[in-house]
Amino acid sequence: MEASPSRTQLRLVAASYAVVGVVSALLIFERYLQYVRNPQDVAAAGGMYAGGDLVLEVFICFRFLVPTVALVFVIRKSESYYTAYAKVLLGLSLTAPISVGLLIIPVLNQWYLGDACIFRLFAIPIVVVVLIFSRWLTRFARARRLIFYALMIEGLTFVIIVGSLFFLSNGRHG
Repeated sequence: MEASPSRTQLRLVAASYAVVGVVSALLIFERYLQYVRNPQDVAAAGGMYAGGDLVLEVFICFRFLVPTVALVFVIRKSESYYTAYAKVLLGLSLTAPISVGLLIIPVLNQWYLGDACIFRLFAIPIVVVVLIFSRWLTRFARARRLIFYALMIEGLTFVIIVGSLFFLSNGRHG
């Protein structure tokens, strides 16, 4: 019989995800208000605002790491829970190549969808760290295999992005 995490532990992890989600939504909304209230500043210092957006993304990603680490330690001994977690990680990793595909289509890469795709691609290193950490702690072969597939998807997406940057920038100049 497999060890199952207690409902209290799972509720605490879910509550921590909810708190991080609400705080993140408030931070994003505040950033949006900053864009709306100061359009001249945004136009004058667009690069600085883009850098601030990236810092906000990294901050939010690291905030989500805390409940994720807690979740991994709570479900570590349960094969069914950890396999479900590995499936979620595999689904999350599939969003990276989907984001690349959406960015290639000019109509779809504008406005907020394009921004979301770019932010997802910037999060690849953080997702890889989570995947490596999760694979390191798993005890179950199926979950380990699913997380390995997720790592391969993230890694190949990153290699394709970097390779296409080199390929596209290697044109003739002159």
